[in-house]
Amino acid sequence: MRAIHISSHDGPAALEVIDIPEPDAGEGQVVIDVHASGVTFPEVLQTRGRYQISPPLPFVPGSEIAGVVRSAPEDSGLSAGDRVCAFPGLGGFAEVVATDPSQVFPLPDSLSFTQGASLPMNVLTVHFALAHRGRLQAGETVLVHGAGGGIGIAATQFATAMGARVIAVASTEEKRGLALQAGASEAIAPEGFKDAVKELTGGKGVDVVVDPVGGDRFTDSIRALGQEGRILVIGFTGGEIPTVKVNRLLLGNKSAVGVGWGEYWMSNPGYLQKQWAEVQPLLAAGKLDPLVGMEFPLEQATDALELMDGRGAVGKIVLTHGR
Repeated sequence: MRAIHISSHDGPAALEVIDIPEPDAGEGQVVIDVHASGVTFPEVLQTRGRYQISPPLPFVPGSEIAGVVRSAPEDSGLSAGDRVCAFPGLGGFAEVVATDPSQVFPLPDSLSFTQGASLPMNVLTVHFALAHRGRLQAGETVLVHGAGGGIGIAATQFATAMGARVIAVASTEEKRGLALQAGASEAIAPEGFKDAVKELTGGKGVDVVVDPVGGDRFTDSIRALGQEGRILVIGFTGGEIPTVKVNRLLLGNKSAVGVGWGEYWMSNPGYLQKQWAEVQPLLAAGKLDPLVGMEFPLEQATDALELMDGRGAVGKIVLTHGR
């Protein structure tokens, strides 16, 4: 089968297109013929050896996929021919994947495979971030950074579905337009966002900040919080890991909340399926509607990751397999 290898830590340009044997289905595993693979920022980090999950070289990256079940254990609830998406964690940039049934989810008929490949990491991360760690309530206001990317769009749609007002922050007019399409009430530029938030909220500030970006906007994000506001630390696509002057948390009883979705579900068996049961009605109702921005054939994985690395992605980036 065709697959993508990370064989050195020299960045996206060093990715290799290779032919390797199909994976052997381990005991109790589901085998999936892959139609599309989602591209996430951790894959960019893995090409440089900078992600917390960094297997021995060489390896096949790719954490999320969508496709058709080829075979499944009898007690898995899955059957050959089922349309699914999955979160294998690794190995998704390939034509065939074998993974545990707990990481495989039924794909609604209303969604395409490219949309399905956009779901697992983004939707389940923001569900964990907003519903579990952020304790978001209907009527609250959420500030979403990086709102034109995959996590940002998912956060905007999920917060809106929960009855919150969303103020989106995105770097270009095109990305801000996509955020509004995803359900944001307002979309603003990163420059001067703190003052814009103050004006939009009548000086109150927001209840929750979703921050997958980090970098130099972190301090102003804390300042943009209102009383008992929470900033959800999801990632650092901006490159720099910010520091917190904890006296800023005392002012207004604010909280900086870590969102380590992967660590949580790996130590809580069954949690992924519990999450999917909660988000599936929103998917079926169209309230969570993955906005695929760009598609690349598998062989152009380097181009896809370089686009993400340069923060040029508008919407979710997906690799297609030509099936």
